[in-house]
Amino acid sequence: MALNASNVLGSVEAALAVQQTELAESRARQLRAVASKTATGTADMNETFKLDQKFRLVFLRCHFSGTSGSSDMAISVDSANGFAYDTILFTVTDAGTTKDVHLRIGSQDTGEPSAWTFQSGDSMRVQWTNPDSGNITWGVEVGLAPAS
Repeated sequence: MALNASNVLGSVEAALAVQQTELAESRARQLRAVASKTATGTADMNETFKLDQKFRLVFLRCHFSGTSGSSDMAISVDSANGFAYDTILFTVTDAGTTKDVHLRIGSQDTGEPSAWTFQSGDSMRVQWTNPDSGNITWGVEVGLAPAS
């Protein structure tokens, strides 16, 4: 009887180990899944992006075309906790025509939480004042990934 209990216990432990491995692999795949979100315009940029869960910013790209001009671009958090928690995370100086923005946010390969992690309900905001509204076109793309 004790031998049968040991066999059952061993089988259960083996099944749990397999399940744990499958869960770890699923989490790793989820962290590598990046959703691309875009916006475009010819006026000032004031765009928000989010996922319906805790997420991290993986990349931000923005192209500008048209007449010349540049302005600072602010990347901030629009917190679900209210405006008292909204904060600018990073400013790109002089973004504009001939000065595209290409940011790749690190931490994906280190296993450490990204400094660019947003809580469920938060949005990330990208703002840029168009110095020649109507004559400069911009296109912004962000990559968002679920965060653990």
